[in-house]
Amino acid sequence: MSTSPLLELKNISKRFVGVQALLDVHFDLLPGEVHALVGENGAGKSTLLKILFGVYPPDSGQLLIQGRPLVLNSPRAASSAGIAMIHQELQQIPELNATQNIFLGQPLTRGWLLKDTRRMRAQAADLLARLNFAGDMTVPVKLLSVAQRQIIEIARALLGNARIIAMDEPTSSLTPAEFEQLVRVIHDLKNQGVGIIYVSHRFPELFTVADRATVLRDGRLVGTRRLAEITQTDLVRMMVGRDLEMAAHRSHARPAVALKVAGLSWGQRVRDVSFELHEGEILGMAGLVGAGRTETVRMIAAITTPQAGTIDLGGQRVRFGNARHAIRAGIGLLPEDRKKQGIVPLLPVLVNGSLPVLGRFRRFIFVHQMRRLQAVRDTAQQVNLRPPNVQLPIRNFSGGNQQKAILARWLVADSRVLIFDEPTRGIDVGAKQEIYNMIEALAQAGKAILVVSSELPEILRLCDRVLVMSEGRIRATLTRDQMSEEAIMHYAIPGHG
Repeated sequence: MSTSPLLELKNISKRFVGVQALLDVHFDLLPGEVHALVGENGAGKSTLLKILFGVYPPDSGQLLIQGRPLVLNSPRAASSAGIAMIHQELQQIPELNATQNIFLGQPLTRGWLLKDTRRMRAQAADLLARLNFAGDMTVPVKLLSVAQRQIIEIARALLGNARIIAMDEPTSSLTPAEFEQLVRVIHDLKNQGVGIIYVSHRFPELFTVADRATVLRDGRLVGTRRLAEITQTDLVRMMVGRDLEMAAHRSHARPAVALKVAGLSWGQRVRDVSFELHEGEILGMAGLVGAGRTETVRMIAAITTPQAGTIDLGGQRVRFGNARHAIRAGIGLLPEDRKKQGIVPLLPVLVNGSLPVLGRFRRFIFVHQMRRLQAVRDTAQQVNLRPPNVQLPIRNFSGGNQQKAILARWLVADSRVLIFDEPTRGIDVGAKQEIYNMIEALAQAGKAILVVSSELPEILRLCDRVLVMSEGRIRATLTRDQMSEEAIMHYAIPGHG
């Protein structure tokens, strides 16, 4: 690995209205290196990447590539300088195939107007072969796995001769097998001299793929360390400035059944699912991608209409015509994809936090603004929203604080049954611990909680029991003394159990 930096960011500062996002931050990247960028939500990681990709200009500081100062005033300028970004939400058109997505916005032509389809297909095939792509190049990318779609995105970056690739939460939707495939691709890129900036909240994978880590906290540089020389505990301490204490599991389950599901079905996705959830209980739902977990909870929340089965709340049979009816009955869902399904980005936390129960604050045709403001402020304080200003657009908040704001919404609604679908996806370790503490406090208060999670340590940390789903069915219900990662995976893998 060369010791001469491929990329240097020196004394980078950036301020937004009321927020110092970055202050005097340094970062460098070597050729053939994977350099992790680490920090809690709101630490400044996304702002630094956007400056690197030409989305934001820095207020001060300098950016150098191979020792040469550059001013990047647009993503196009960044791309021309050899910088590419692999976003957490892939920038692709699902209906187009691999070749069409790779050459999106930059087609090869014959003459003035005609696209040179044959040459594009050949170049795309060559790029994908370098990345050991095993998918079908001819089908719409929506039919491919997330890992295969990420490889297509990397191929697009290499088409522009990218020497620097930033990967933002690249494994948030990957299975363990797909992660191994990504590791192999990253290893090949390193051998080609490509420098990779790697952003992830999953510490075990950082220690698998990265050489060094730079830690940001509150927009400031904490330090840069070689990962071979520190532990995960050291890295957590650098991130949050303290040791995180993991409380021992305590059950608050009560005899009363809050939710009963019987024979719930929806095509082949969900087949004859039955279970009970008690007041004060934290019930886990585990399984591989495509097991039917999200489809199940969306039926309970009346976002999808079941084709068969019944739902009882508090011992009473209920039939919901729509999600509004489920909300009124006391069901709150924190969805898997909070950005697309959980928030209205341009509206403030005040509105996002009160939308489901707006009628509660209405007097005739008017909304009682002070009552609504006080209710949302109280719950924002309860979930430790940072910053605590509920008048700010929710898109201005970090992922962890957006999740807190959605939770605050259901506290305003006083929901009796709370469904958390991937509650800590894309959230840092500090915010994770806060979410865990909130879930446990809600259970202690008697709320019935269903937690869907792909992170088995999260299931083991929180849950009194766990339902293991595979191919649309519940394959096992494990009690606390039966729960382990090995036991859960045994039943989650199709054909086992």
